[in-house]
Order: sequence, then structure tokens, then C-alpha cells
Amino acid sequence: MIVLFNKPFRVLCQFSPEGDKRTLKDFIDIPGVYPAGRLDYDSEGLLVLTDDGRLQQRIADPGFGKWKEYWVQVEGAPTDADLEPLRSGVRLKDGMTRPARVGLMEAPAVWERVPPIRARKAIPTRWLRLELQEGRNRQVRRMTAHIGFPTLRLIRYRVGDWSLEGIACGAWRTVSEDA
Repeated sequence: MIVLFNKPFRVLCQFSPEGDKRTLKDFIDIPGVYPAGRLDYDSEGLLVLTDDGRLQQRIADPGFGKWKEYWVQVEGAPTDADLEPLRSGVRLKDGMTRPARVGLMEAPAVWERVPPIRARKAIPTRWLRLELQEGRNRQVRRMTAHIGFPTLRLIRYRVGDWSLEGIACGAWRTVSEDA
């Protein structure tokens, strides 16, 4: 079984409780499914869950080459040239990143975030479409900060062929493996 979940902001990617934080248990009541990869507490978007351990490995392991697409709202107004280092890979504290596919995009039509991002009148924001084949801890945030444009909002839109298309924030649906 494969479950596609649109994880809201400030939800932990686990079923076990931790203090008063919301978890997957608050949204999904399907026994035996577990996340294939994670999204940070302060990130939103597509989380793939499955009851198949081998499939979970193929989704989460960068060696299997599944591209993950993120929509990233950054502080500042990067140019295409500013994004070039990400296309080659950047050196973070835990080593070089793989080359990313990245470009500017129009602001997507997405749900309101509660609470909203911090906004500063004097500093513009822009949206990026960023695709990675790996998923290190807080990698997207560290990559955009590395080039001088801190991440304000991070939404994972796609994992492999699966996307958020048609899934409301906090909702989920099941799909077949080849979908």
C-alpha cells in the first residue's frame, strides 16, 4: 500500500506522540504504514508512506535516483545566475551536494500557511522550483542559505512520479506503486 499525504506545517513525521506536537497519527489511521523519507516539522507537502520495506528503501535512498521536487519561497530576489552554484553542487558542512535542477517560478497557488511566513516590507521574496536526488537533513534550507537566500517556506511537491496534485493540505489518498 502507498499513501500520499499532504503534510501540514508543524506536523512531526512520526506516529508516536512527542509533547503536544501534532503527528501523522492525527491525520492517518492506517496500521502498518511508515514514511519513506521525512519532512522537517517546519516543512510542508508530499510525504509518501508505505507498508512495503523494500519500496520504502527505494524511495528514500538517493542511490535509486528518485527526483524530489520542492517549491521554495526564499527571502530576497535571486537571479538565475545566483542559482548556478546549486546546479553544480555546493559544499555544505557534511560534504558536496549532488547537482540540483533549479529555477525561478511564479508563486504557486497553494494553501495558506498558519502561521504565515515572516514578511519584511523592504525585502522581496521569490519562489524557486528545486529538484534533488538526495535528502540530507534540512538540505534545501542549507543550500539556499549557502547562496545567500534563506528559505521562508518549503513545500515538497513531488517524489518520483507522485505529486500533491489534487491532495488538500492535511489530506491523503492511496495509489498503486506504478502510479
